[in-house]
Amino acid sequence: MAGNMPKRVKWRKAQKGRIKGNATRGNTVAYGDFGLQSLEPGRVTSRHIEAGRVAATHFLQREGRIYIRIFPHKPITKKPLEVRMGTGKGEVDIWTAEVKPGTVMFEVGGGVSEELAKAALLRVAHKLPVKTRFVARRHGL
Repeated sequence: MAGNMPKRVKWRKAQKGRIKGNATRGNTVAYGDFGLQSLEPGRVTSRHIEAGRVAATHFLQREGRIYIRIFPHKPITKKPLEVRMGTGKGEVDIWTAEVKPGTVMFEVGGGVSEELAKAALLRVAHKLPVKTRFVARRHGL
């Protein structure tokens, strides 16, 4: 099991569930100046998050700061290949973050120009399984 995961969990396996509604929390740029906002519901795995982080840090070359606003709390199980039906739920395969429309997933701050932040977050967006948009901090709220 590669990537990020919680240190400890109350329940080892979780049910699938459905992602409904828009994000009411974590839907504004809070730490940086620019952000990458999800436009559709989906599951972002720890590998997606790590790939996005690497792409952004590599592009920014120690300039500015990257904030990751989502964390993969949800375990997704998978049964081994060529195993017959039944005999219980499979073992945990990956950890995912459930993302609703409006969730700000990545932020860039620390005196980075808008063009540079846009280019960095575009590289992150290519690594993610959900449609996204570039958002700036709203100084009126």
